[in-house]
Parts: sequence; structure tokens; C-alpha cells
Amino acid sequence: MTTMTDASVREFKMPDVGEGLTEAEILKWYVQPGDTVTDGQVVCEVETAKAAVELPIPYDGVVRALHFAEGTTVDVGTSIIAVDLTGGAGAAAPAEADPPVQAAVAAEAPEEAKPPARQPVLVGYGVAVSSTKRRPRKGAEVPPQEVAAAVQAELNGHGGPPETNGRGGPGAVPGLAGLALAGGAARPLAKPPVRKLAKDLGVDLATVTPSGPDGIITREDVHAAVAPAAPAALEPVRTTPVTAPAAPAPVTTYDGTRETRVPVKGVRKATAAAMVGSAFTAPHVTEFVTVDVTRTLKLVEELKRNPDSYGMRGLRVNPLLLIAKALLVAIKRHPDVNASWDEANQEIVLKHYVNLGIAAATPRGLIVPNIKDAHEKTLPQLAEALGELVSTARDGKTSPGAMQGGTVTITNVGVFGVDTGTPILNPGESAILAVGAIRLQPWVHKGKVKPRQVTTLALSFDHRLVDGELGSKVLADVAAVLEQPKKLIAWG
Repeated sequence: MTTMTDASVREFKMPDVGEGLTEAEILKWYVQPGDTVTDGQVVCEVETAKAAVELPIPYDGVVRALHFAEGTTVDVGTSIIAVDLTGGAGAAAPAEADPPVQAAVAAEAPEEAKPPARQPVLVGYGVAVSSTKRRPRKGAEVPPQEVAAAVQAELNGHGGPPETNGRGGPGAVPGLAGLALAGGAARPLAKPPVRKLAKDLGVDLATVTPSGPDGIITREDVHAAVAPAAPAALEPVRTTPVTAPAAPAPVTTYDGTRETRVPVKGVRKATAAAMVGSAFTAPHVTEFVTVDVTRTLKLVEELKRNPDSYGMRGLRVNPLLLIAKALLVAIKRHPDVNASWDEANQEIVLKHYVNLGIAAATPRGLIVPNIKDAHEKTLPQLAEALGELVSTARDGKTSPGAMQGGTVTITNVGVFGVDTGTPILNPGESAILAVGAIRLQPWVHKGKVKPRQVTTLALSFDHRLVDGELGSKVLADVAAVLEQPKKLIAWG
């Protein structure tokens, strides 16, 4: 590695983008030696054992050297890029860097394929270069050093949400979502899932009137912009499992080779280690129940058909939403199932909150982000949180914080046409519910055999925390709510 001794050269070190993570793989460089960078500009994308994250540079200057090629795993605290603050050494940068490293970087990112400089963004979300910038929030413009502090706080997992981070009086440093950027025209404020929704519906956000706090555009605002076409956008109820898009597999060329070896790293490596640790630490028990969910599917159809009557306008409604609500109701009735095992202190830790995990298959492997304090959410709030969680996971932008602190999890294997399974507990959690495919089957209903929508549920639980009676009651309650959704009124 090249060591920079010039006082004007600053070394940017690999930060701890998770909590306690020790290394990260450089997935992509967005800059090359000689490029000019500004404070807050995203210079590379890295993948940790938990998520892919884009790193902003906290300096203004010219890139002097890239110390590692794409695909290299780097320890936290190791310098990965050098920036000349004076900008005078930019032209000579390639000659001063390590020749093998620069050659490898150049081979992977040829001159004509260099991506343009990226604008300051939320960590984990990338945007294309445009002539517009975010308009400043209320209050004074934030100095660059405070922007850098906010960015570093977000990287370290200490940045608060926009509602609580930076809403103080004069001189308070706002959260990343509220940073004021100088110059440029006003750009509509909206969260990434809302931007994706607008893109899918063909809505120009510049024409949408925001109703959210501080001028943020919400999902309702986007749907309101296409209100005349709203009825046509409602989906029919799916009564058969839908095959989800498969994650892209490594490209294999059969040139006589009988085996292909794929390195295990990043999210897949962390998942494998966690599952092995969970399977051989917590004594698993799995119970099953097959249930008629015809009435639940009819309720889903009703919520879609009359969203305004239930406060569901602009929200995604599917069976998973009601399954999640059923599990939350069962936990409310049997709170002892929501716990964890403290091996060091030999204690059972009862949780008085539910962080509901949703297992998601992504191109980078299986991840389990969770909805914080799901027990406090109404059905519309739960639907909104589920929609944002799934959209973010599919885009590969789930933050490390979103995958920490889960208490129970749902895994929907039914989308792959699978009837059920014996799921392994997410480490540190007490239970996981597997939902199988919903199929039209002959069923005895009111003394007659009729075609009904039927599925099989499987609940795995840690037998140190949950005995057979408690686990059975929880699973039975979930099944009862799905069979008779009216129980949500009595039990919810």
C-alpha cells in the first residue's frame, strides 16, 4: 500500500458501517485517481456481513490514490482512498499509487466506463447525477463539517430518525434526511419507496403536492395524483402461490469443468454462520397446523376493493399483512413467547415489545430486516412498514440497523410454491413462523366437502424459552385468527 506523507493529503479509512463489524468488501468504485470529489460525495459501495452500503467522502479535493481494487475485502480502520485537499496532485495521482492496485482498478473500470460523480445522499441509497438538489429544510444551511459529522454518525449507526434528529432550535445539527444543500433548483422530497412508486405509476414528483411533514411527499400524495386511474390499479386476489423472481445465480460456463467454486463472503457468509450457530445452540421444536384461510382472503379482497373505508389507500394489501397481524395478536395473548435466552447470566429476557422480522430473499442472500415496535402499529401502519421493508430489501439497500434487535420472525415459503417447512430460528429470537402456499383444496365446511383456500403454518421455537403448551397456544391462535378474522376485533 502506498503511504502518503504530504500534509495536504487525507486518508479515508474503512469505517465500521455496522456495529462491531471488522471488515467489508469493496464492491464498486465511483471515482478514479485524478477525479475531483466534494464533501459528502459517494465514492464507493461496500458490502459487509449485513448489508451493502455506499460510503461518502468527508473531504473536498482530488483523488490521489485508490488503495484497493474492487472485490477486495478490507479491515475496518484501513485506509482505502487518499484525497489531496489542495487539488494540485490530481494529474500525477496514477504514478504515485501502487502500480498493481491501480492496474487492477483500471482493468475493472476502464476510462470510458467511469461512472459520473455522485451527489450527497442517504447512506445506502444511490441517486443518479442530476441538475437538481434537495431543497433546504427549515432553518439555516448546515456547514460542511456538520454534514460530515452527521454522515459519520449515520455510518456508525448512531444517527437518529429524521423526526428526532435535528429538529431542535437554532444551531442544532439535523439528521441526514434534513441536510440543506446549497445551490440548485428545489427537488421534491420523498423516501426511496415513494420515488419507486411514483416511477412505477409514471408520476412526476415535481407535479405532486406534498402533505407530509417538512414538505415530504407520501404514498397517498402519489396515489392522489393518479386518483382517476386508481380503481384500475387494484390487484385481483391471488389464490395460488406466485413464484418470486429468483436471485441471480453465478454464471457457469460448461467448458469441461465438472465443478465451480463460489467464494462464500458478505451476507451469505454471515447467514451461514448465524444459522449453524442457531441450529446447534437453541433446541428447536416445530409444530404444524393446516387451516382454512378462505375468510382471510375475502377480507384481503375487501380491503383492496374499498381502501378508503379502512384507511388503506395507497398501501399494499396481501395475505402476509393479515398473517403478521394474526401473529402479533397471538403474542399479545401469550407474551411469554416473546423472549430471549441470556446464556452468560443464565436468565430469560422477556421482551415487552415486538420487533417483527420478515425473512427476505435478495440477490445478496437471505436477510431478515424487522419492523420496530410492530405491536404498536395499526393495520394501515403495519401495511406501510411492510411495504417499505420489502421494497428496500429488494433494492439491496437494507441498513444494518434494520436487521438488528428482532424478537420473532415470519418466513413466507409459500411464494415459492412450498407447502411448509421447519424454519431455523433467527439468532437471539424465540420463534419463527413459516407460511406455506395457499391452495384451493377440498375441505369439510359446515358439514359438507367444499373447495376452500387452505394453507399450512409451521412454528419453530426455542424449547429453552417456550414449552410445548405455550408454543401450541400461539400457533393455534394464529390459525384461529386466519380462519375467523373477526377475532381481530375481540382479541386485537
